[in-house]
Amino acid sequence: MSTEISKAQDTVSAGLIANPKSGDGVSAGGVFTVTCVGADGVEKWSDTFHNLVVNEGLQSMSQTYFAGSGYTAAWYLGLVQGPGSGTTYAAGNTLATHAGWTELTPGTAYTGNRPQVTFGTATTADPSVISNSAAPSSFAMLVNGTVVAGALLCSVASGTSGILFSAGDFTGGDKTVDNGDTLNVTYTFSLDAA
Repeated sequence: MSTEISKAQDTVSAGLIANPKSGDGVSAGGVFTVTCVGADGVEKWSDTFHNLVVNEGLQSMSQTYFAGSGYTAAWYLGLVQGPGSGTTYAAGNTLATHAGWTELTPGTAYTGNRPQVTFGTATTADPSVISNSAAPSSFAMLVNGTVVAGALLCSVASGTSGILFSAGDFTGGDKTVDNGDTLNVTYTFSLDAA
């Protein structure tokens, strides 16, 4: 008769790898879409491009939302003069001080002041998006051969005393517009819980 001896052993191990950093983040960004329509009503070109939200714009968002009271939004769009190869945007830019670029002169390059932006209702999704796509801001151009490099969003219809929120250049390079052309500009801004 034989005797068998056996030995059994179970081993279980577990581990947890956790992110040692905690906290929530938010990212914010905007996109301009500019479409040029000729005097004949035919679209000549369109460009969509991201922008730089400058420090002054970020501060205004935080101050208005967390410390403000009785705030009523008023935003206006402007155009950046070409050539775009010579434009440089910096986080420290303000409407009064921006050595790396020049704004097209309202009333000279296009009729009137900077057009006001009429934003729709922000979405409740993540990201939350707001836009003026239902009512793009329009620029009636006055001068043949005007070189446009991009666009800007600010808090005043004219002058340099307001808040510069953002600015950016066309992705496809400078665009030339003529007297009678209309530039329709849409600004779409999104906040994302990153």
